[in-house]
Amino acid sequence: QVQLVESGGGSVQAGGSLKLSCEVSTYTDETKCIGWFRQPPGKEREVVTTIYAGGRIVYSDSVKGRFTISQDNAKNTVYLQMNSLKPEDTAMYYCAAGGFCSVNRYAYKYWGQGTQVTVSS
Repeated sequence: QVQLVESGGGSVQAGGSLKLSCEVSTYTDETKCIGWFRQPPGKEREVVTTIYAGGRIVYSDSVKGRFTISQDNAKNTVYLQMNSLKPEDTAMYYCAAGGFCSVNRYAYKYWGQGTQVTVSS
């Protein structure tokens, strides 16, 4: 059974930085793609960034140039470094795993419990 555990959320002022971690219990063919999603209050869950097999990376336009995803296979952990944070980045952030990358949340079989990020102006 694959389990994902996020950590690193918190509150920060606009312009600040946070680094989220997603620990993946085991890598299988069903976890080749790790994605970070976020769900702002009252809105739909949206993709932030994805990494496939530790290599191919895609970012949403809203975070490009500010957020960086990375994967440390030795630690079974995927990171999301978030810089130049804006109030509109406020959301619950989730990591998810699936066999392939997609912007569609339903393509991902495994999900973490989420970690809250709050950015104040």
